[in-house]
Amino acid sequence: MAVHILKMAVGIESVEHLCQVQANRLRRLTESGDPQKLYHWTRNTPRRAEEITDGGSIYWIIKGYIRARQLILSIDRSHDAAVVKKCGFVLDPVVVSTNLHTARPMQGWRYLEARAAPLDKHLRAPELEDMPEEMARELQDLGLL
Repeated sequence: MAVHILKMAVGIESVEHLCQVQANRLRRLTESGDPQKLYHWTRNTPRRAEEITDGGSIYWIIKGYIRARQLILSIDRSHDAAVVKKCGFVLDPVVVSTNLHTARPMQGWRYLEARAAPLDKHLRAPELEDMPEEMARELQDLGLL
């Protein structure tokens, strides 16, 4: 069974902003002639790398909530001694919005077991689809969702 990664999206304001930042990164790679691999570099290499690359995603915490995820295609390691961040999560460029799920601030990344991961937004109950995000967040904070 796949294991996921939970990570803060520092400096990101919304899911749309995350998509813009990553699209700009891919555009710059294209302009420079580099391969179009969307990396998220981190210092520590996960010990459970096989489980992560077996269908795992990186879940992004944005403004106190898990709001989006991206499939982790592979994990690359840098062997350059001068580089501090030696582990690169290669991400699928498709960003999938998830149901809001409260998450506390943290440093680095954490494992996220599949049973604890929020569902994708398109899997939301039909009666909740038209509900504004702010209202859903308030109801969730009250424990009603």
